[in-house]
Amino acid sequence: MRVRFPSPAPTMMICELCLPTKHILLWQNSFCRVVLLNDDDYPAYCRVELLAHVKEMTDLIPTERVHIMQVVFAVELAIRAIFNPAKINLASLGNKTPHVHWHVIPRFESDKHFPNSHWGKAVREVDITKLDEKTTEILKKAIISQINLALNMP
Repeated sequence: MRVRFPSPAPTMMICELCLPTKHILLWQNSFCRVVLLNDDDYPAYCRVELLAHVKEMTDLIPTERVHIMQVVFAVELAIRAIFNPAKINLASLGNKTPHVHWHVIPRFESDKHFPNSHWGKAVREVDITKLDEKTTEILKKAIISQINLALNMP
């Protein structure tokens, strides 16, 4: 695996993903990290963020692409096991933040936007509670376990 050091893109003043995260850090290695956004409408919403400032998945070498996707899929498995969502949305857009990152969003038939995109127009009002510390710790342990399995770590 190549080692890269994060640096802001020339057209951007500051890349949010190149900085230490302001979100709850669930897991990290030297290549990427998993954060819990604990979004107001989607409390178990996680993001897998590449640590190096790389714009596109195809800028990564094949083994790096596999590595980040193993982490994304491990996060999906952990979320499914704990929350049993109706669907998991995976998204990698990068239009606002051109830095490789994947959104892992559990969706429920009762959520604010279902069945539409969570970035779209709301179809119902819901009262959501952010994850408490105990549930966050359960999610963190499940994510670590799934990532260790995916990356063949003891």
